[in-house]
Amino acid sequence: MAEASLPENDLFIVDVAVSDSAVRPKITVLADGEQGITIDQCASISRRVNAKIAEEYGEEMSYVLEVSSPGVDFPLTQPQQYKRNIGRNLKLKMQDGTEKTGKLEEVTETGINLTQEIKQKGKKATYEPVQIPFGEIVKANVVISFK
Repeated sequence: MAEASLPENDLFIVDVAVSDSAVRPKITVLADGEQGITIDQCASISRRVNAKIAEEYGEEMSYVLEVSSPGVDFPLTQPQQYKRNIGRNLKLKMQDGTEKTGKLEEVTETGINLTQEIKQKGKKATYEPVQIPFGEIVKANVVISFK
């Protein structure tokens, strides 16, 4: 329903969550776009999802619907989100339990190219280009810098 409710082609759904409350479930839809997403676009998605829920389950269904963009602390989950963050630093948690930090240089169809920061005790950090398939990334967050 959320995917079908997108008002523009450059928008995409990042996440949909439904609470398990039987009385009044909360539906959270996170959407984003290649150029970001506006409040008006979120409102449009909300109206469209509400209409689809009413059509599917009836007007009397009780629920709370929240439509917003993912916050800066929300992990990257879609290739489009990675593309919007080219040039920024990422912190990655990998399938094997290790972590990688580095600058996102490029996004390909199968993964990302990262200039990884290699820290060694007592030495200056070095940087090494690495290719990382999406399937090896468990979690990816943008590193916020206030410099």
